[in-house]
Amino acid sequence: MKMEIRSLLPEAMANPRSPWRRPWIWLVLLLLLAGGGAYYLYQQPAGDAPQRLGRRGIDPTRPTAVVAAPAKTGDVSVYLNGLGTVIPLKTVTVRSRVDGELSRVLFTEGRVVKAGDLLAEIDPRVYQTQLAQMEGQLARDQALLDNALIDLQRYRTLYAQDSIAKQQVDTQDSLVRQYQGTIKLDTGQVDNAKLQLAYARITAPISGRLGLRQVDPGNIVHATDSNGLVIITQLQPINVIFSIPEDSLTGVMRKLQAGEKLPVDAYDRTGQNKLASGMLLTADNQIDTTTGTLKLKAQFNNEDSALFPNQFVNVRMLVDVRKGATIVPSAAILRGTPGTFVYAVNSDNTVAVRKIKPGPVEGLNTVVEEGLAPGEIVVVNGHDKLRDGAKVDTTQRDAAEPAPGGTAKQGGGKKGDGKKGGGARRPQQEGAPPSDTK
Repeated sequence: MKMEIRSLLPEAMANPRSPWRRPWIWLVLLLLLAGGGAYYLYQQPAGDAPQRLGRRGIDPTRPTAVVAAPAKTGDVSVYLNGLGTVIPLKTVTVRSRVDGELSRVLFTEGRVVKAGDLLAEIDPRVYQTQLAQMEGQLARDQALLDNALIDLQRYRTLYAQDSIAKQQVDTQDSLVRQYQGTIKLDTGQVDNAKLQLAYARITAPISGRLGLRQVDPGNIVHATDSNGLVIITQLQPINVIFSIPEDSLTGVMRKLQAGEKLPVDAYDRTGQNKLASGMLLTADNQIDTTTGTLKLKAQFNNEDSALFPNQFVNVRMLVDVRKGATIVPSAAILRGTPGTFVYAVNSDNTVAVRKIKPGPVEGLNTVVEEGLAPGEIVVVNGHDKLRDGAKVDTTQRDAAEPAPGGTAKQGGGKKGDGKKGGGARRPQQEGAPPSDTK
């Protein structure tokens, strides 16, 4: 048969109208030969043919290697996170109370001063002259009053001897009262002159840190100047205003009304370095309807001046401590079509999808409120190749320990920060930087 085909090929190729001269016929023959070879190899026994693999090149009967960890029990500190701004307790613009030439500036910019420290002086000579005039006028009127009192005493003696009329005594008595009123007026003018002279010495009204100097010596300053001489800001203690979600308001207000002191920590912009520790002071009286948050005020001693006015800080406030909570590594928690779940490892080394209700996050761990019991094993690494009922080869490790400064977190963000889950993925820890998405 082969000989007949070979003998016919030259003749067919020589004929210009022969179908063998068409390229597509040869392509069909090649495809048929390739398909036949594949079918032959597939029908070979298991010992002679290569091992058949799954769709992804993985043997479906082989256990998947994963890393697992047990759920543990422990105490978890629940914190509320918020964004805050440092607000000074007091801010004062130091202005002159009198007009005049600024003769001396005695403060150094940026220096910490105490209330009553001398900051600057205005030329006092004008006010010293006014004081001298008022004191002279007082002395003159006092002499007139003393003479009127002597005359009144004489008139009363003569009236008792029936030597003068009663009208003359009454007139002198009225003159004495007139001079007494003048003395009071003069005394007030003297006191006012002394006060104006004292105002020529400008002192610090509060304790705090000085800002930059606004006026140089030699300038004429006025009590109506808007910029003033310098600004003093009180830094110790200092306040922080921050916001929490309205959903967390009930627990916080309950503890405030009970008189509990809630600890508050202030962190830098990155949220890694703690700047100061203080206590919650009070809460605002209304919720911001645009953001759905409530403003709280905390106070810090700020002895090392780590907090600065108008500084942006991340705030964490301890609101509760959960005793005996079930804790798993945060890497074990996934979100997908079933909801929030973990892969629980059964006794026969198979995994099962277990729906859970996650709670606060503490460092690298997350509290599981429902769906998991302490001691159960969950998959921490290797989820991508798993499905419900798959066999696994586990490598166990201890549950992740909380990172230094790790805290359980609730809320602390604005409304609308949540994300809708599409496929299974690891939950984003609150307060952590978002992971890169490819």
